Amino acid sequence: MRTELVTTLKRQATELLADLERDREPILITQHGLPSAYLVDVQSFDAMQRRMKLLEGIARGERAVEEGRTLTHDQAKDRLGRWLK
Repeated sequence: MRTELVTTLKRQATELLADLERDREPILITQHGLPSAYLVDVQSFDAMQRRMKLLEGIARGERAVEEGRTLTHDQAKDRLGRWLK
């Protein structure tokens, strides 16, 4: 992964954004020698957001199973049938 100083971002923002669009590789921005932010292209960010939502849904489902909050197939079918009307 590429790392750039915050001063580089200030001075060469247009070039960095062009690199992001072309390479689709995140850029780590450092400030005072410490990681400060990541620059990512819009498509990659949107894909990450979709993945996070999916993973959060899976985690909620796993918690429900652990807590015993489950339904039989017939119960689920009945609930969905009422919901879809």
